[in-house]
Amino acid sequence: MSEILTCSGLTKNYGGVWALNNVNLCLDSGKIVGLLGPNGSGKTTLIKLINGLLTPSFGSVKVDGKYIGVETKKVVAYLPDNIYLNSWMTVEQIVEYFADFYEDFRVELAFEMLRRLGISPVAKLKNLSKGNKEKVCLILVMSRNAKLYVLDEPIAGVDPAARDYVISTIINNYNPDATVLISTHLIYDIEQILDEVIFLKQGNVVLHQTVDSIREEHGKSVDELFREVFRW
Repeated sequence: MSEILTCSGLTKNYGGVWALNNVNLCLDSGKIVGLLGPNGSGKTTLIKLINGLLTPSFGSVKVDGKYIGVETKKVVAYLPDNIYLNSWMTVEQIVEYFADFYEDFRVELAFEMLRRLGISPVAKLKNLSKGNKEKVCLILVMSRNAKLYVLDEPIAGVDPAARDYVISTIINNYNPDATVLISTHLIYDIEQILDEVIFLKQGNVVLHQTVDSIREEHGKSVDELFREVFRW
């Protein structure tokens, strides 16, 4: 099993505020990992550093043994927490755009997932509901054959009835040799699919443990332990 993500002394400072403080972290391939913490804990900063949207103040990030750059962006599939696609485009045009942009994009899989959701390829994005727009964004990410999937709040904007579909889309369509890093506040909804969890608190990793060992050592679910660790 190889390391897909390595953070060494990773630190990010915003004008005197430490968003991340000397984070040392290694994630192996083939895992689904929950990135958990309250607002302001550093989750989004870490995600942006992994995707090259920010640069560290100190320390380093490597994906698949390489420092963040063009080569790592080829193997990372990123779902931000906002809808970033051009609203005037049709769903089919967006799929074709992604297929042109990413060598690992699986067009047939994208259209199959759209069909299962009942989303028309000829529909313009601006005419879709907010929930369907977010599902299109997820489908685009999960249609890549990436090595690391980074998903920022993938189920926050969908109704409870659709969450099971979103979760099944994640676990059934990612490369099984890859790692999925999921940032979420809805721990109860995704706990059953997680292999490991990372707890971030005020820019520090306060726990990185397998879900099974949490249940054995603490006698609690991840959701219960999270509430205990982050109780105000």
